[in-house]
Amino acid sequence: MPYTGGTHTIEDVEDAINGGRMGLIALERSAFVIEVHAYPRLRALHIFLAGGDLDELRSCDARMDATAKALGCSRITIAGRRGFVRTLKDLGYRERWSVLAKEIP
Repeated sequence: MPYTGGTHTIEDVEDAINGGRMGLIALERSAFVIEVHAYPRLRALHIFLAGGDLDELRSCDARMDATAKALGCSRITIAGRRGFVRTLKDLGYRERWSVLAKEIP
């Protein structure tokens, strides 16, 4: 949970999954935590957390597309380390914006 920047604890994520606000896609050696962001003009499947075996995660590309479509989403987003830009480029992902954060004392 250190990559959430202090926004969530594991208990928060478990509560969101149990409450249906987030979904868990568990694989053999990896997992995704997903949520839907509803905007005025589109719905996006957001990959909130992903971890485990990178090859196994990458192998789920078509599954994630199908999941997004089934949930009425026309976009998939993922927030993560800069290494994901290079790692996911061949799957059609491209860097569209950067997320910056400033702590307010």
